[in-house]
Order: sequence, then C-alpha cells, then structure tokens
Amino acid sequence: MKGPASYFPAIEKKYGRPVAEWKELIRASPLTGHMELVSWLKSEHAMGHGHANALVAHVRAEDAGA
Repeated sequence: MKGPASYFPAIEKKYGRPVAEWKELIRASPLTGHMELVSWLKSEHAMGHGHANALVAHVRAEDAGA
C-alpha cells in the first residue's frame, strides 16, 4: 500500500471508524475544495492534518476516476 492509502490502517485505529465511513462523510459534505474538506475534518472530527489530507486526496482521486 502506498500513497494516501498507506495512512488508512492508522486512521481506522486512531479515529475508530472504517475508512469507508470517512469516505462517505467526505462525499456527503457540502464542501468541495480540498483544503476546505481537510480543515473540516480537522475542526469537526479532531483529525490530524496528514490523515485528513490523505483521506481527501484519496476520495478526490477516486471520484476523478484515477
């Protein structure tokens, strides 16, 4: 596992939710900008910057068909 997904086991362990649930939350958010979403995860869910950034990058890449 490399790139943003390499953070997933630590994210699940630290924040107690499966990555699929975090991805659903990000997709359900009315926010669309990368840094807006990162800031939202940090402020609303007390997520660290690196973890929030990895999740948002992964979701955006998936949604772009990467």
